[in-house]
Amino acid sequence: MSEPVVRYERRGAVALVTMNRPDYRNAQNSAMTYALDDAFTRAVDDAEVKVIVLAGEGRHFSAGHDIGTPGRDVDQPFDRRAVVWWDHTTRKGGDQRFARESEVYLGMCRRWREIPKPMIASVQGACIAGGLMLAWICDLIVASDDAFFADPVVRMGIPGVEYFAHPWVLGSRAAKEVLFTGERFTVQQAREWGMINRIVPRAELAERTFELADRIAEMPQFGLALAKKAVNQAEDLMGMRSGMDSVFGLHHFAHAHNAETSTDSLGGQDARSMRDGAKR
Repeated sequence: MSEPVVRYERRGAVALVTMNRPDYRNAQNSAMTYALDDAFTRAVDDAEVKVIVLAGEGRHFSAGHDIGTPGRDVDQPFDRRAVVWWDHTTRKGGDQRFARESEVYLGMCRRWREIPKPMIASVQGACIAGGLMLAWICDLIVASDDAFFADPVVRMGIPGVEYFAHPWVLGSRAAKEVLFTGERFTVQQAREWGMINRIVPRAELAERTFELADRIAEMPQFGLALAKKAVNQAEDLMGMRSGMDSVFGLHHFAHAHNAETSTDSLGGQDARSMRDGAKR
């Protein structure tokens, strides 16, 4: 039997959810997205779980959306959980892309952001594009000293990933630098910009993440849920949700433009070209 794309484990009051495609740097296909949703739902439904940790197996947290592995399943149908929309596989062009990305990317990330239990991203190595989306839906980020980050999708002619939280988690100036250059930024830069909470040695990442999770788990569960909701509501009052809606439209306009003027909706880019461009 093949390994599950997501593993679930209980450690006391903490649920550990681990992305498990290390050979592909935990690139996210639909199978992984729905396995993550199953795991998060399991953690929410378990009254004994007070904190959720999201991790990635292997050297890297996540290289982002799957745009080129043998497990890419963009043409496969899926159950709608985040939005009520028709099956993308029965549609063409922008209709197909909008249906899929509304559900699998933006919709799922919004769904997970509202999970009523604190979530901690435990990040090592690469956290790129769609990987940022997974880290950003978490309430706290603990990163190893070898972690690095990037959103290089402007190289595709697209103004950023679907869950466009950049101005809120990075600040406007840093967000523009990250997008305009497409270059990697370091864990130290991420800390300076306020994106992550703690930097720890790579060998201590799991231990230090669980120390923080256990500390949080000492607090009342309902109090944690209300505190999380309060901060999320404040972000939305500062325009986060409506801002994402507006940028999601620009995102799909860019896909449509690419489809008309280049070889595909990704502007002719692939995983290798995106990786190499971000290294500069």
